Amino acid sequence: MSIQVKDVEHVAKLARLNLTDEERVMFTDQLNAILQYADKLNELDTENVKPTTHVLNLHNVMREDEVKESLPAEKVFLNAPEEEDGQFKVPAVLE
Repeated sequence: MSIQVKDVEHVAKLARLNLTDEERVMFTDQLNAILQYADKLNELDTENVKPTTHVLNLHNVMREDEVKESLPAEKVFLNAPEEEDGQFKVPAVLE
């Protein structure tokens, strides 16, 4: 698997980034180098390795849920750039 310039252009468009031709080539090369390095993992013998979700035996420490008083909406919206009908108003991200 390798990354092509068109893949970098597609991701840049999704991220709304304007890349120069030099940046497109540079990011394509960098991403391909990352993939080549990650592909080295396929060379490892993992036949007798048990699947894990984490290398360390960690467990989440959860606190008990406690019912607490919420902030009033007026106080919450003091930090909002815009508010409309009791909701945060944000710029549209879909075209």
